[in-house]
Amino acid sequence: MATETSTTAVQTEDNAWQYGVVAGVIAAIVMGALMVMQMRPVIEVAIPSMYFLAGGAAGFTIHVAHGAVLGVVFAAFATTRPDLTTAKAIAYGVGYGVVLWAVLAVIVMPVWLSAVGSPANPPLPNVSVTSLVGHVVYGAVLGVSYSAFRRQ
Repeated sequence: MATETSTTAVQTEDNAWQYGVVAGVIAAIVMGALMVMQMRPVIEVAIPSMYFLAGGAAGFTIHVAHGAVLGVVFAAFATTRPDLTTAKAIAYGVGYGVVLWAVLAVIVMPVWLSAVGSPANPPLPNVSVTSLVGHVVYGAVLGVSYSAFRRQ
């Protein structure tokens, strides 16, 4: 019986990065939908121009890919929390979303867009409450999704 329990624990740990990918994709799709409704130029111009691309489909795809990678980073953190409840995962996710906003949206994105000569180059720092709300939503959905996958 102990071997079975141990195997289950290892299985969850081994799958943590996969849970992070899927939870990150789900969260990025939700955030992306908000962006399409409230920040369309970011999805259609800013994000794709980071990679010398254009259009909403490219922007949405890149945004979801970023969300997947950032979901794996969240999973790496979450695996260090053995007492992770759904409430804690949501709280960590919201905090993570705020950190992502402060670092990636406020600082990194404007610098990157300036470096590639994007026509959608925002000011530095790029402080936007709408973007903050989107990142908080990303984090909350990431936390609840990751927790749900981890508990199955």
